[in-house]
Amino acid sequence: MQILIRALDFAEAHAAPLVSISLAMLVTTLIAFPFIIARLPVRYFAERSRPAPRSRHTLVHWALTALKNLLGLALAISGVLLLLLPGQGVLTLIVGLAIMNYPGKFVIERWLVRRRRVMPALNWLRRRFGAPPFDDP
Repeated sequence: MQILIRALDFAEAHAAPLVSISLAMLVTTLIAFPFIIARLPVRYFAERSRPAPRSRHTLVHWALTALKNLLGLALAISGVLLLLLPGQGVLTLIVGLAIMNYPGKFVIERWLVRRRRVMPALNWLRRRFGAPPFDDP
């Protein structure tokens, strides 16, 4: 409970920068999300598993993977905080979880796109960018 009170005190003291950051994250997400969806392979959700992309240099691969997971973790934590503060917490949390690598991620993604309205919405975005629709999972 004490942590929640501290978080709310922090939010009250820093409301303007937090709202600015929240709006910047919202705009960035709304711009980046359609481009990312349009660039995914057609069979992205239809394959049984996804091979991990590899760089020529192992050190570069691990460094980029670590940076990607740190960014995802920061977004996920921000999403949880934004559930209490002004902002789009659920969207930020989902983007953070989508960026990170963790066991079971592929199963969760397939479960999500099998929801009745998710796949049609994703394919609508792809059509707007001239990409073919996803294969059914």
